[in-house]
Amino acid sequence: MTQPARFTHREIIVTMSGLVIAMLLAMLDNMIVAPALPTIVGELHGLDHLGWVTTGYVLASTVATPIWGKLGDLLGRRITFLSSIAIFLVGSALCGMSQNMGELIAFRALQGLGAGGLMVGVMAVLADIVPPRERGKYQGVTMGVMPVALIGGPLVGGFITDNLDWRWAFYVNLPLGVVALAVCWFVLAKLPRGAGKVTIDWLGVALLSVWITALVLITTWGGTEYAWASPQILGLATVTVAGLAAFIVVERRAAEPIMPLSVFANRNFVLAGALSLIVGFAMFGGLTLLPQFQQYVQGASATNSGLLLMPMMLAALAVSLVGGQLLTRTGHYRALVIVGTVLMTGGLALFATMDVGTSRFMTGLFMVVLGAGMGCLMQTTMLIAQNSSPINAIGAATGAATFVRNMGGSLGVSLLSTLYINRLLDTFTENAGVAASRATGSGSAAAMTPAMLRALPEPIRHAFQLGVSDGIQAAFILGAIVAAVGIVVALFIKHVPLRGFADAPKAEIPTGQAPANAH
Repeated sequence: MTQPARFTHREIIVTMSGLVIAMLLAMLDNMIVAPALPTIVGELHGLDHLGWVTTGYVLASTVATPIWGKLGDLLGRRITFLSSIAIFLVGSALCGMSQNMGELIAFRALQGLGAGGLMVGVMAVLADIVPPRERGKYQGVTMGVMPVALIGGPLVGGFITDNLDWRWAFYVNLPLGVVALAVCWFVLAKLPRGAGKVTIDWLGVALLSVWITALVLITTWGGTEYAWASPQILGLATVTVAGLAAFIVVERRAAEPIMPLSVFANRNFVLAGALSLIVGFAMFGGLTLLPQFQQYVQGASATNSGLLLMPMMLAALAVSLVGGQLLTRTGHYRALVIVGTVLMTGGLALFATMDVGTSRFMTGLFMVVLGAGMGCLMQTTMLIAQNSSPINAIGAATGAATFVRNMGGSLGVSLLSTLYINRLLDTFTENAGVAASRATGSGSAAAMTPAMLRALPEPIRHAFQLGVSDGIQAAFILGAIVAAVGIVVALFIKHVPLRGFADAPKAEIPTGQAPANAH
């Protein structure tokens, strides 16, 4: 792709209007679905597959992000961005038609394929039209879409779950998606076209899909479906290692690698990627599990549980906006990532102290701490990654950075959900025994919905709430340990001045070759 032309402030704002609508589409989906999950998994008898509703989505978007990033470099951002919106909408419609957990998980994966293109597309287009030195304030503007998603998403998702049918949590994406398609068709027309030739590294795509899927299956099945030392888990571990090794070999030799390994030669890119993985781990894990605690233990409705997530998200928004302005004015980002990792670790550690007596007010305070940490890290880690990459590989670099973040989300959801469910069921069985199975009416806690729980006798209800509380504590202890590693990673990031377009490596540098000054 040729080096992007200069855009005026007005042209940037017009272009960003399309990006904001697409970002709203992706953010609304997560916020609408989260309050509905307890009811969905209960009605479809799938508590033991809770993590896969989110993991399938995140895993698919994880694998898809480097593909969308590379396709954007080759074909141009406009056609790839519009295609990702269309796939997302088809997946949304099919999710609403699901009749069992298997179908829902599969269609959520299709939806995730499109979502991967939405998020990497927004970041890559912004990188095309705004130099890193000025990008902070514009990224802050894109984050302005969060209040609409944060306020509208939980309200819509909760209202649908409490008053309509949970299927409309997916169908509601369709009208907004049509608007996003129409707007983006026009506002993205000025973007530069691709290189004109398309060479897709399909072997790299296949190997990437194999090893990341095997890794997520290990974290999902290990210690639950199969023992850690079982042939199945050891076999998956072998596939993961062999697939990753083969992927590295293929990417080194590919003419147009799906994930150019040269971007990982830059120290700051690698460290920013590690932080992105940790942010994804904390963010997706928290959003998946917190509504469980709020609805089952604190007695919140689906609508209220969505709204109760707002302290975390509003704190993330406020800090992100302020951080974006500071980045633009000072050009310094190292302090932000250090403070962000400390706050994120503290927030997760506070969640690990919650029990059946924890009030909603205290939960809200814990969310503010975690949200502030996320706000320091979300846009800053992406900015560091993009600033460490040659301008002609910005799509591939953005895709690689987003891939790492989503991989963290996949691992976070699968590990934390598995730990949560195991601890929940163990504690529930220990405290309630056979009486619990009879009281549920289904013979399994996997079919429990918040409405069913409220109708149970107090001893059984309390036993289940103790299980949820113990599961939440175990999950967030692990999350805090992972986040603490991020503090160490942040300390090793070096400050490299944010460049303007004039300072960027020239377009003639081959995609597979790192610029001489990249380190």
